[in-house]
Amino acid sequence: MKIQNFTLEGTNNLQFDLKNFTGKKLIIYFYPKDSTPGCTNEGIDFSANIEAFKKLNCEIFGISRDSIKSHENFKAKYDFKFELLSDPEEVACNIFDVIKMKNMYGKQVRGIERSTFIIDETGNIIKEWRGVKVNGHVDAVLDFLNS
Repeated sequence: MKIQNFTLEGTNNLQFDLKNFTGKKLIIYFYPKDSTPGCTNEGIDFSANIEAFKKLNCEIFGISRDSIKSHENFKAKYDFKFELLSDPEEVACNIFDVIKMKNMYGKQVRGIERSTFIIDETGNIIKEWRGVKVNGHVDAVLDFLNS
């Protein structure tokens, strides 16, 4: 499935524009919130494996609805080796259909369903994981890319 172009503001003064990444594979992962335990562990796992992804011509981007300021702090605190994109208007969230109703402390809330997408060099989704469990997920992404 071809992904429509989108632009988002990112950490490190990045103006992310999907069309600028033609010719590279992208791993775009959506996560609920900066500095929460699962989101922190997922970011650490992706960051720890950055060289393996680079060898496969892959760029990694994490997306949540948090602000750039929040992203900059989160990235700096855990020394992530990739950029985080801010999607407060849910532009990319809607394109990838990751906003879901979730139960939080007995209340229904709208939030991001932890999801990862691999986009090929021509802008097509070639693999997606939804409702991701963090443990072992980055290994599964690498296994898919290596197969």
